[in-house]
Amino acid sequence: MDQYNHSSLAEFVFFGFASGGYVGVCLFVLLLLAYLFTICGNMLIFLVIRLESALHTPMYHFVSVLSFLELWYTATTIPKMLANIISEKKTISFAGCLLQTYFFHSLGASECYLLTAMAYDRYLAICRPLHYPAIMTTTLCAKMAAACWTCGFLCPISEVILVSQLPFCGYNEIQHIFCDFPPLLSLACKDTSTNILVDFAINAFIILTTFLFITISYARIIGAVLQIKTTAGRKKAFSTCASHLAVVLIFFGSIIFMYVRLKKSYSLTLDRTLAVVYSVLTPMVNPIIYSLRNKELIKAIRRTIFQKGDKARLAHH
Repeated sequence: MDQYNHSSLAEFVFFGFASGGYVGVCLFVLLLLAYLFTICGNMLIFLVIRLESALHTPMYHFVSVLSFLELWYTATTIPKMLANIISEKKTISFAGCLLQTYFFHSLGASECYLLTAMAYDRYLAICRPLHYPAIMTTTLCAKMAAACWTCGFLCPISEVILVSQLPFCGYNEIQHIFCDFPPLLSLACKDTSTNILVDFAINAFIILTTFLFITISYARIIGAVLQIKTTAGRKKAFSTCASHLAVVLIFFGSIIFMYVRLKKSYSLTLDRTLAVVYSVLTPMVNPIIYSLRNKELIKAIRRTIFQKGDKARLAHH
C-alpha cells in the first residue's frame, strides 16, 4: 500500500497574491474593476447579438458564444482570487481545487476549439464566398458550437483523475494565483513524471492542433485577400478577421508557453504573469477588440442602448 493518502491533506493554501496593506487594496480594486468590465462587456455583446436580428449571422453567432464562454471562464477563478486577496485564510478544499482546475481547463479547451471554428468560418466567408451561405447554415453553427463545448469538457477528465490519485502531504502551499495542474503536481509526495507526460500530450494536442488549423486557415485567407485587386476590397476582407486574429495571438501566445512544456514550471513570476494574461486579460480585452474593430457591432450596441433608453423615458412619462 502507498504510505501516503491524499485525504491526509484536506485543503490547500494559496500563496500567489500579496495581500493586506496598500498593495493588497490596489490589487483587489484593479482585479475587481477588470472582472466587472469583463462581465459587463461580454454580457453586453452577447445580449446585443441575440437581440439584434441584423447580427444573426454565423460570425456573430460565434462571437456571442465566445462572450458567453468568457463569462464562465472568468467565474471559475477571479471570484476566488478576489476572496484570497482580502481574506486572511486563503484556503481551498482538495475537492474544490480539483473542480476549479477541471472547469478552468474545460472552458479553456472549449475556447481553443471555438477560436478554431471561428477561423474556419472566416476561411469559408473569404475563400469560398459563393458556397458560404449553403455550407455555414444555422444548424451547422449550432452543431459546431455544441461540439466545441462537448470536446472541451471531455478533454481534462483523464488529467483530473490522475491528479486525484496522487498523494499530497505536508507542504500544502500552492505557489500560484489559482488551482492548476503544474502547481498541484509540484506538491505531490511521489514522482509525477507520468502526470507531466500526460498533461503535455493532452495540452500539446489541443493547443497545437487547434493553433495549426487556425494558422492554415489564415494562410489561405491571406492568399485569397492578396488576390483582391482593389485596396478597399483587401482592407474590408482583412477587417473581418483582425479582431479574431488579435484574440488568437493573445490567448494562444500565453497558453502555449504555460502548458506545452515538459517542466512543472519555468519560474513562479513567469507562470503567474502568463496566468494573468490568459485568465484575466484575454477575457477583458475581447469586448474591446471586437467592438472597436467592428462598426456594425458598435451601431447595434448604440441602437440597443438608445432604444432601451427611449422606452424607459416613454414609460416614465
